[in-house]
Formats: sequence, structure tokens, C-alpha cells
Amino acid sequence: MLREMKQLHGSTIHALDGEIGSVDEILFDDAHWTVRYLIVKTGSWLSERKVLISPMSFGKVEQGWHTIHVNLTREQIKNSPDVDTDMPVSRQWETNYFDYYVYPYYWGGMGGMGMSGWGTYWYPGMLLAQPLGNAQTPEQIAEHQAQTHNDAHLRSTKEVTGYGISATDGHIGHVSDFIVDDETWKICYVAVDTRDWWPGKKVLIPPDWIVEVNWPDNRVTLNLTRDQIQNAPEWNVHDPISRTFENALDAYYAGKRYLSRG
Repeated sequence: MLREMKQLHGSTIHALDGEIGSVDEILFDDAHWTVRYLIVKTGSWLSERKVLISPMSFGKVEQGWHTIHVNLTREQIKNSPDVDTDMPVSRQWETNYFDYYVYPYYWGGMGGMGMSGWGTYWYPGMLLAQPLGNAQTPEQIAEHQAQTHNDAHLRSTKEVTGYGISATDGHIGHVSDFIVDDETWKICYVAVDTRDWWPGKKVLIPPDWIVEVNWPDNRVTLNLTRDQIQNAPEWNVHDPISRTFENALDAYYAGKRYLSRG
């Protein structure tokens, strides 16, 4: 099911043996547009320390995202690698984290990241269900070592929300939210509020139209004109995103892709 990322903020995270805390922030991978971690503010039981929880550990997600159950104990979370959530998360930290939980690396050792964002699999649970393959062959070991110092491309949704939107012919609006699939944890659409450019509305843009996310300038550049963005099907935030609406979006952007090829 597709949901607004903002709905996740404040959700309760529940371990196998009790409550952990609430979602404070979400980290996503801006190379594959996939949610990688929830930043969870723990309660007094852990001195309100912030911890990262991967979708690899998710169990039942209750309706409305009010509560997400994770297949971890409070003790496991307590002893997990510390992280400074005010600093960028490095690939080396991710390696320590995945080794601690004995998770397969999503970025290597499984035949590459692929289009799914979870190795060669569409769902984080499918990757987790495979035999551990973090270092099965010399080639995979070399691949992982080569990526250890790479940028993990992890960004905060809180940070990016509000970034300006640049079309090919000028400014048109700002990022208002992200739409995520709650099974694959892929970001399917970036929600854009075009009211910066009168008359405006809210539209959904697939990430493959994004040319660049400029972090120093707080700006997202799209390979679409202002008219193409403004004429996209309007998104009513009060309505669930139906298959019919998605089909309309697919048809609209498919036509723009054809035109962009000349």
C-alpha cells in the first residue's frame, strides 16, 4: 500500500518484548530511493537515545502506521552500534550495524543493488530470508571492501521536505512529502506543492524524473518543464492513492518520456 511518509512520524515502534519509542525521522537512499532506516527516539528505558531501525527487521505494520512491530528485542536494540544522528551515516557504520544484526548487506554480496533496492530482491524480507551472503566469494569480499568507504547516499526526509523544485525552465514549487510503498519501502513518488508558482496544486513526481538533488542549495532539479509539472494529475491528499490514479500518472509520465526522446 502507498502511504505518505509524514504519517510515519510519531509512530510507535514495538519490539518483541515491549515498546522501543517513536519515529523521529526517516533516512532514505537517494541513489535508489528506498527507505533504509527509521530514526527512533527511545523512551526513558534507554535515556531517550536515538537508534536506527532497518526495514529488514519489520514485522506487522498496523493500519494507519500507528504502530510498527519489529522482530528484535529491547536488549538487542540497547546493544546495537551507537550512531550520531546529527552526522551523515557512513557505509562503515552500516557494515557494523548489519554485522551486529547478522543481516545480508543490501549494497553488495548479493549480485549488486539492482533496481529493487534490496540486492536482487523486491522486499527487505526476501533478502533477509536468503542464506547469509556477506562474504561468500573472494569477488564478493572485494566488492564489499571497495564499497566500504563509498557515500551511503542516506538523506533525511525532514531535511529534504521543503527543498525547492527546479524544472527545466525555472522554479515551480517545493517538496512537500514522499510517497512510499509499505512493503518494498521504495519511494514511489515525490510530492510537489506547486503553489509557489500561481495557480498551484499538489502533484506526484516519480523519482526517475529527478536529475539532481543539490544539498548545498536545498534544491531538486527535474527533467520536466513547469507546464508538464503543473499539468500533471492533481493529487488530493485526503484521498488514498488508488490503482486508477496510479494508472493515470503512469500514462501521463509515459507520454512525457516519449516526448523527451524527441
